[in-house]
Amino acid sequence: MTSTNTLQHSRRPILSDAATHLFAVGQAVRLKGGFGRPALPSGIYHVTATLPPRGDSLQYRIRNDDERYERVTTQDSLEPVSLPQSSGATLIERTFDHGQRTET
Repeated sequence: MTSTNTLQHSRRPILSDAATHLFAVGQAVRLKGGFGRPALPSGIYHVTATLPPRGDSLQYRIRNDDERYERVTTQDSLEPVSLPQSSGATLIERTFDHGQRTET
């Protein structure tokens, strides 16, 4: 066995089709429910971060305005939601501010 063969065996395969995230940070999404899945909390969530894959599915960090914590879920568990434009609030304010502003 030569050192060239050893190097070839230890290389990782090159992925030709890298998976891409379908949802963007700040986008409104809903958790899917379905056959064989337990009941999921309903409501609208916002994507707060994109995460690396878990198995064959990309992951996201999401947050609901009524919860004080974030959830991690896979891309195949999410579906997009269309929201009406809110009056005057920017996307970042709607996502992270939750309408709680302090006067200075």
